[in-house]
Amino acid sequence: MVFEYDPKGVCSMHYTFDIDENDVIKSLRVIGGCQGNLSGISKIVVGMHIDQVIKAFEGTDCHGKGTSCPDQISRALKAYKEQK
Repeated sequence: MVFEYDPKGVCSMHYTFDIDENDVIKSLRVIGGCQGNLSGISKIVVGMHIDQVIKAFEGTDCHGKGTSCPDQISRALKAYKEQK
């Protein structure tokens, strides 16, 4: 299933997830943000269950913003679970 999410409070502007029927991430495409870091994160999460990603990324802070791109990824995945 393709899931789209627009993060808030960070430099990245849009996430596109492809998640399989077992809640495993098949791909993550990020528009905007720190491309080197986010392309690395996108590669790391492929093959991971969404609950693992949420647990690892939730609450990560960037420069005192109260959120970060990894935290927004966890929030996106929580929103995916809620709508599922």
